[in-house]
Amino acid sequence: MSQRSGTQPEANSRRWLALLFIGLAQLMIVLDITIVNIALPSAQKDLGISNGDRQWVITAYTLAFGSLLLLGGRIADYTGRRRAFLIGLFGFAGASALGGAASGFEVLLSARALQGGFAALLAPSALSLLTVSFTEARERAKAFGIYGAIAAGGGAIGLVVGGLLTEYLDWRWCLYVNVPIAAIAAFGWSVLPRDTRSEGRARFDIPGVLLAVTGLVAVVYGCSEAESEGWDSRLVIGLLVLGAVLLLAFVMVERSVARPLLPLRVIADRTRGSAYLAVGLSVVGMFAMFLFLTYYMQIVKGYSALVTGVAFLPMTASVLAGAGGLASRLIPKVPPRLLVAPGLLIAATGVALLIPLDVDSSYAAGVLPAEILVGFGMGLVMAPSMNYATHGVQEQDAGVASATVNTAQQIGGSIGTALLNTIATSTTSDYMAAHAHRMTPQTAKAGLVEGFSDGFVWSSTILAGAAVLVALLMNAPRPAREPGAQDVKSLPVHMG
Repeated sequence: MSQRSGTQPEANSRRWLALLFIGLAQLMIVLDITIVNIALPSAQKDLGISNGDRQWVITAYTLAFGSLLLLGGRIADYTGRRRAFLIGLFGFAGASALGGAASGFEVLLSARALQGGFAALLAPSALSLLTVSFTEARERAKAFGIYGAIAAGGGAIGLVVGGLLTEYLDWRWCLYVNVPIAAIAAFGWSVLPRDTRSEGRARFDIPGVLLAVTGLVAVVYGCSEAESEGWDSRLVIGLLVLGAVLLLAFVMVERSVARPLLPLRVIADRTRGSAYLAVGLSVVGMFAMFLFLTYYMQIVKGYSALVTGVAFLPMTASVLAGAGGLASRLIPKVPPRLLVAPGLLIAATGVALLIPLDVDSSYAAGVLPAEILVGFGMGLVMAPSMNYATHGVQEQDAGVASATVNTAQQIGGSIGTALLNTIATSTTSDYMAAHAHRMTPQTAKAGLVEGFSDGFVWSSTILAGAAVLVALLMNAPRPAREPGAQDVKSLPVHMG
């Protein structure tokens, strides 16, 4: 949106066109989380990657992305969000091309780390551009409904696209596909809001950067290692304790420095803090669905990668209905907790429907109802959470506030995946040991499903607990109606 005054129709046209390009960039980031999972078995075989090393193709991305988000958000605030958006976009595309052309494991690993680093710049700049583009309550609600639908449903689209590309072209196209998407998104530079930068010379909180990056790396790496080493291993415990100590030191530093990396006022607000909490905990349910149902459909039911991706499409449609259909209409009319808390409960109910799943369950009766409920619930959660995650912040803090909600999503996903996978694996191992005397292929599948069921129990419980916490903590009232308001900080009104 231009900073110059102009006619309202022209402004509206530029805002919605900007949303198209911002949404494409966000879709590219979300796609990359799941699309590479589908390509990984083929890439492993083609490049001769060992079973022990294959997890690093995923972990290199999550480590760089999760640990650099706060720094990326602050860079966007200091250098300008449009400039940061374009740098992140081109960098991500270049890293994707490098990964697609990789001739060996080391090149692919480097490309994935670069993707994560540029995504850490691109994601918060995209969300902060959206925040400053839409200030009128109803338009803002619609925009964040679309953005929330992309954030919640893009992963399922990645499964379909990954299946198609891997099955009919080559695994390398799961990385190459980012190049044309980025090229199209880059055409939107002229309609993106003009850059505004913080006053004075950019001064980075170097101690804060070092503490935040190393602390987040320790936490994300510890959670990723928990899947293979176990939560009680010295390595995992040491990493998690180290991460907690470093992040506590980070908070202490942020309280005293003149220009903090993450001003504590950003997370101290109850509504914003609750939005970060809702996003972080809700992805536990999403990752449980993607992780366990992908294995269930491919290993237990024998679906191909493509059919598995298509089987997730009803969930994507349900997310669109929840975020773009219902939530976007209600965000300007009701307090956010009346959307987020029920959305979490609906998602918890959907996950709970998967608990009795067994080897012979049909897709229509066993999986589809759960997908619809989880998708609809996530749509109700993500649209208002993304909206209120940046509400009331000063314009110079929009980037770091956007980075904080992305960090919550990344850390929640890492912890949730490791925790639930550990629970499921442990249950499956116990089941196998108990049935070792009469082991058959059907028994092995039953053991897997038994583990998935335990994972769904915990996932559903976490989502229900998150609903209670959000209902108690998120205290923003019904948004005030202020037609024509142009100040980001005025919508919605916050009373606490």
